[in-house]
Amino acid sequence: MILVLITALGVGAATIIGSVFGFLFKKVSHKFSDIVISFAAGVMLAAAVLGLILPSLEYGGKYGIFITVAGIFIGALCLNLIDKLVPHLHKLVGSDTEDNNNANLSKVLLFVTAIAIHNFPEGIAAGVGFGSDDVSGALIIAGGIALQNIPEGMVIIGPMLSAGVSPKRTFVCALFTGLIEVVGTLIGYFAVSIASAVLPFALAFAGGTMLYVISDEMIPETHSHGNERGATYALLIGFCVMLVTDYLFG
Repeated sequence: MILVLITALGVGAATIIGSVFGFLFKKVSHKFSDIVISFAAGVMLAAAVLGLILPSLEYGGKYGIFITVAGIFIGALCLNLIDKLVPHLHKLVGSDTEDNNNANLSKVLLFVTAIAIHNFPEGIAAGVGFGSDDVSGALIIAGGIALQNIPEGMVIIGPMLSAGVSPKRTFVCALFTGLIEVVGTLIGYFAVSIASAVLPFALAFAGGTMLYVISDEMIPETHSHGNERGATYALLIGFCVMLVTDYLFG
């Protein structure tokens, strides 16, 4: 349990670490951001397949393939539904700019909200991994998620400051996105620990949410600034790093 708590805090803190870098550098180049996020996408892809989906098949028994496929699609559909319900947060965050900057602020806040929402199932994925008692696999999943959170924390700072959000409120938003992941990790762990019968479905569900984030958010984002080739190779490198890590230590 202590290891789970430390990991949950570490995964959430990765966003805060990224936000600190964001304040230091303010403007992160698209190329750097695309490469780092693509590498993280590769890590997450390997973690989803090796640490969640394949174990789901293993634990599912006779009907494992059906449980796993259902879990993947239900996880993806849940995130798809959440995407449609993302609220505007002007009143919650506040802005120091005039109305003519509201459109830009709205776009930035939707991006930050999407990160916060997606951090929740990512946290659940990390927690579910620990619930399976495969500590090495769980740490790989958590490491991949934490690695992704650092550039996420970096890239949200500059746009929010430019949109007129105060530094204090900007940091609070970054802190909130990290705390969401901590909560998700603990929920995922306790849910599986209490009801081990749901483990195969929970693993596949978490894997489906990660696949959705990779395909719907991370890859399109990293391929929209002219850095497609570098982003593709960064993803492959991230995937292979996790593949080798799993082979050597899994």
